[in-house]
Amino acid sequence: MLSEQPVYASRGMVACANYFATQAGVRILMQGGNAIDAAIAANATMTVAYPSTCSAGGDIFMLIWHEKSQRLYALNGSGRAPQGMRPEYFAVQGMQSIPERGPLAINVPGAVDGWFEAIGRFGSLPVETVLSPAIEYAQDGVPVTAKLGGWLAKAELLLKRWDSSANIFLADKRPPRAGELLRQPQLARTYRTLAKEGRDAFYSGPLARSITDYVQKVGGVLSMEDMRQHHSDWVEPISTSYRGYDVYEFPPNTQGITALEMLNIIEGYDLKSFGYQSSEYLHVLLEAKKLAFADRDAYVSDPAFVDVPVERLLSKGYAEEQRKRINMQKASASVTSGLEKEGDTMYLCVADGEGNVVSLIQSLYMGFGSGVVGGDTGVLLHNRGAYFSLDKRHVNYLQPGKRTMHTLTPAMVLRDEKPYMAIGTMGGDAQPQIHAQLLTAMLDFGMNAQQAISAPRWRSGRMRLYPPVRRNDYIPGQRGLDELADRDVSEVVIMEKRFTNGAPLLLEMLGHRIQFEESWGDGMGHAQAIRIHPETHLFEGAADPRCDGLALGW
Repeated sequence: MLSEQPVYASRGMVACANYFATQAGVRILMQGGNAIDAAIAANATMTVAYPSTCSAGGDIFMLIWHEKSQRLYALNGSGRAPQGMRPEYFAVQGMQSIPERGPLAINVPGAVDGWFEAIGRFGSLPVETVLSPAIEYAQDGVPVTAKLGGWLAKAELLLKRWDSSANIFLADKRPPRAGELLRQPQLARTYRTLAKEGRDAFYSGPLARSITDYVQKVGGVLSMEDMRQHHSDWVEPISTSYRGYDVYEFPPNTQGITALEMLNIIEGYDLKSFGYQSSEYLHVLLEAKKLAFADRDAYVSDPAFVDVPVERLLSKGYAEEQRKRINMQKASASVTSGLEKEGDTMYLCVADGEGNVVSLIQSLYMGFGSGVVGGDTGVLLHNRGAYFSLDKRHVNYLQPGKRTMHTLTPAMVLRDEKPYMAIGTMGGDAQPQIHAQLLTAMLDFGMNAQQAISAPRWRSGRMRLYPPVRRNDYIPGQRGLDELADRDVSEVVIMEKRFTNGAPLLLEMLGHRIQFEESWGDGMGHAQAIRIHPETHLFEGAADPRCDGLALGW
């Protein structure tokens, strides 16, 4: 029986998807570091212990409550499309979409600059100290867990395609298995270089040269100039009120606004009268999801390139209009435009005794990202560029220097203008849906953080149904190819098998298409949370049993 009890501490708390990373964060706190130092240490260790989910070659987003200035800061550490990554390039190659894997999917990696921005502004320890746990695990080897062993086995064919990747992850001509050590000496050398020479080594120095030379050698377009031009941005977080709490998410180019729109719609219902996980409760969340995701797909991208109507989408009046579209007796037809996107990501949160709180999310996009390690750096490079559209009518249309719409979004809840909760999850398109599930469980039904995270979970999205329609089923003059393709796609609610209260059957009677998935699977995300109790100032931490998660305080 899994415990539904959170852990408590008075001096600091770290919650992360891997216990080695959690311990690294606590170690930094105990050495006198603050929450920002500990969060970066945990993140860097995650790149060693869970290379499927995150890397120095990926992107990062951080919400940072800085106690001294009494303010919430948001750091956008996402990379941009290379100058050579143009729709015309793919058209000449005869490609109708950007390859999901390989060198052509590689955007500029933003995480390293994000690390140095955060430490430079708010950190209290030297970078060498902050990166020391990750360096040790990379050099000496990190024990492979069953989770990581399974991910490595599934990715073997991907990693085998590039020598730089195979030399690390298939060093014995096969992926390391659970109970063995994964050694990454090249990555250890890279982190030592960063500790000594700083971020410029990664963006304009020898590390940048190694990365870009290799990417171009294997067919990519990432250049030294793309790397040199990169910078993170401090932006304003966005928020809404929910049940008397102020919920903050990351602004566009992320989908954080989607979670806030869902909460605005949901707030108009008395969820407690429905009952937790009842069919009525689930129906409201599912219908709110459809409406919010339709807006996401229509409007959210890089605000430097497109006009995102943030105020309109976040207004309570607009939520009331949306709410009128929900029929409690019938599921609506899907109003989303794209297929569900899954992603391998990691989320962590940290709180320290000084009052600082960090909500951090970092990703490669899909598992092991592009599959390409950047030369001899040991750094896996993300495939976030694959999220762009080559359709010029699409809001996320590819343009050089543009940031793609991101599924990554950390969250933080304030109460009486003080941090109350840091919360987040991996899960691609499922992230806003999981945020809504966790927040309603805690704020509407009074659950503790671990109960909310361990509860049965669902996700909804437009998915291709199998067996798919064959292209030769097309009959000229009878139906168009686009219409035929639409027959392959349907809005599907994926539910863990642990829903045993009859709600799935009642949802089907309302018109929802239900499919079941294994319990405790990765598809339902890896969520972590820290709640700060206002009266006692104690930290309540919780980690997801769906991964090797651990919440640990001191």
